[in-house]
Amino acid sequence: MMRILALVAALWTGDPTAATPYTIYVSSESGDIVTRIEVSASGWRRVREIPVGYSPADVAGPHNVAVSPDGRFWYVSIAHGQPFGAVWKFKTGTDSLVAKVPVGMFPTTVGLSPEGDWAFVPNSDFHGDRGHLNTVSVIYTPDMTAITDVAACDMPHGSRVSHDGRTAYIACMMSDELVTIDASTFAITHRVPLGSGHAMSMTMAMSEPDPPPGAASSTMPGQNPDCLTTYVSVAPNDSTIYLACNHGATLQVRNAQTLALITTRPTGAGAYNVEPSPDGRYVLVTNKKAQSVSIFDAHDYTELARVPTSKKVPHGIAFSPDGRYAFVSCESVGTDPGAVDAIDLTTRTRVASFAVPRQPTGIAIWRGH
Repeated sequence: MMRILALVAALWTGDPTAATPYTIYVSSESGDIVTRIEVSASGWRRVREIPVGYSPADVAGPHNVAVSPDGRFWYVSIAHGQPFGAVWKFKTGTDSLVAKVPVGMFPTTVGLSPEGDWAFVPNSDFHGDRGHLNTVSVIYTPDMTAITDVAACDMPHGSRVSHDGRTAYIACMMSDELVTIDASTFAITHRVPLGSGHAMSMTMAMSEPDPPPGAASSTMPGQNPDCLTTYVSVAPNDSTIYLACNHGATLQVRNAQTLALITTRPTGAGAYNVEPSPDGRYVLVTNKKAQSVSIFDAHDYTELARVPTSKKVPHGIAFSPDGRYAFVSCESVGTDPGAVDAIDLTTRTRVASFAVPRQPTGIAIWRGH
């Protein structure tokens, strides 16, 4: 522990923003907790573990965390609930529970609009039958009301809203496609296949109630998810979008307006989360099956470095407020605890690690403490 604190103290030496502490929230999917970690010039400090499960006897599976743009609230998706999943809203600072809203089967990412009033939450239904239209729940966050469920695709997983607030991008794993939703009307506006298969449609889902299995675990005829996208993110200037292809081990870069493919670049095995740095200089991808993080130049998409993580299964990505450091959640394997790794984007090296128990997955940054 002393070595970790020494590393982190060294990390902040000479940084003019180091005197301003900030908070990392990390959800632990196997432990029904969200761990609150404060980062400051003196090191990392575990402030508290916030319980988020319904019952000690039933693992609720918190999957993803997101902090509202104004920093007043944070949200966590609860995969298992009563009867399905839910999204819980907490107050930052006190970490007190504000409200809960039920959603669908196994909600994953919480994609917030720029002003924070809307959340687009894919219901991935990981353990259900494949080949059906799963939904994206649209939540009005001020009073935590589920306004509608958009029938989207087979196993929607990643969700991100453009910075202009007009479009919600949904990464669909098993139908291997990108779906866009008009953020004002909640209507699907476009869908584009990401691999060699065919994008899903309502007609396909209705006409094939029990389709046979296809390649790479797909269950829709003609849908072979050679990408199998797990996550989507948007460049800071809304010009491009980034998709992590888990099966294809690639990063896809697409035009945010036309959705046309710009380039595809190889990553490590099991590309999972993808995030651009706040200044738009880099794109990071966690390689879930390769114990590493790929750092790409956002200008020409050259892979600048592949940084080994401290644990075998890297998951989520968040950035320090100054954009210099990337924090990566790493899941637990067996009795080995998980961790949050700090990667210095100037040196492109891992500089510190902090133990977090019980399968840490989602990770988000709050500028306060």
